[in-house]
Formats: sequence, structure tokens, C-alpha cells
Amino acid sequence: MESVGSLVGSPWIYAVVALSVLLDVFLPVLPSGVLVITAATAAAASTAAYVPDILVLTLCAATASVLGDLVAYRLAWRGGARLDRALARSRRLRAAQERLGAALARGGGGLVVLARFAPAGRSVVSLGAGAARHRARDFLPWSALAGFTWASYSAALGYFGGQWLGATWLAAAVSVGALLAAGAGAGYLMRKPEASEAR
Repeated sequence: MESVGSLVGSPWIYAVVALSVLLDVFLPVLPSGVLVITAATAAAASTAAYVPDILVLTLCAATASVLGDLVAYRLAWRGGARLDRALARSRRLRAAQERLGAALARGGGGLVVLARFAPAGRSVVSLGAGAARHRARDFLPWSALAGFTWASYSAALGYFGGQWLGATWLAAAVSVGALLAAGAGAGYLMRKPEASEAR
């Protein structure tokens, strides 16, 4: 954790976090959440002078999240018939796209926020919103809320885990476990409407 702690004190941690969060909309296997938590855990052991780094880390992760969503949204918007055919082949993507469309039409984008925590949910929602050509003014405010909520939750898990358990790998593991549990819960809630429709 000491080596990670020294990285947290340098500008490079922000670039690494931003790049990881930006790209994980296309590569959901990237451990961007784990990276945010680990950096926040290491920062928790620093002196009070380093506490603002948590705020910068959170804002960096949230901004990168929104930018990644916007890039995916615009690419899907311009994807044309090829992307439409790809979405049509996947029942899950098609169902998610329909639910997202209904949620945005009602003026509620809670699904966008929920999807940010679910495994690959961010990818499905961002690409689905662009492919369905939903208006950016309907999608982006919810994307911003989702990015800020996810970044705040991840950084808080790491920071408070580090405060309570010390800047150890155990603290990071417990915090990552809490993030995975939130993701599993979000995934369950996103699938729930499908099960209700099937009945």
C-alpha cells in the first residue's frame, strides 16, 4: 500500500484513473472501481494535507465516467444499421434498450444510475441510448448523476475502509467486496422487470 500511497500523491494517479474509467465503458473488464478504491484506501493513511486528493480523485473518476458515456453514446448514435443489427441479435441488449427508452420517456433516468453499478450495465445503457437516438439532453444529466454517484461511492468505500481497517490490502479487499455487492444488487434490480414481464 505504501507504493500505491506514493502514486496517490502524484498527478499520475489521476491520469491512470481517468483513462481506466473512460475506457471501461468499452472494456468492462477493466478494474476501474478497484483502482479508485485502492487509491482512496492508500490516501486514507496520509496526513490531513492529502485529504483533498480524495475530492480530486472523485471528480476525476466522475468526469471520466461521463466522458466515456458520451463517447459510447455518440459512437452508437453514428453506428447505423450495423449496430442496430448487433443490438437486435441480443435479447438482453434489446430489452435493456426498451426499458431505457421507457424510463427516459417518463422523465426518469434512475435506470441509468442503477446501470452504472451493474456489471457491463454502463456499456449497455450508453450504447443503447445512442443506438436508439435518445436525446442527449435526456440522457447526459442522468449519466452525470450516475458517474458522480458511482465515483463518490467507490472513493468513500476506499477512504473509510482505510480509516477503519488501516491502509492494508484487507481494507481494499473489504471495500471492493462492498462495491461488488452493490453491483450484484444493481444487476438483480435491472433483471427484475424482465422476470415480471415473463410472468
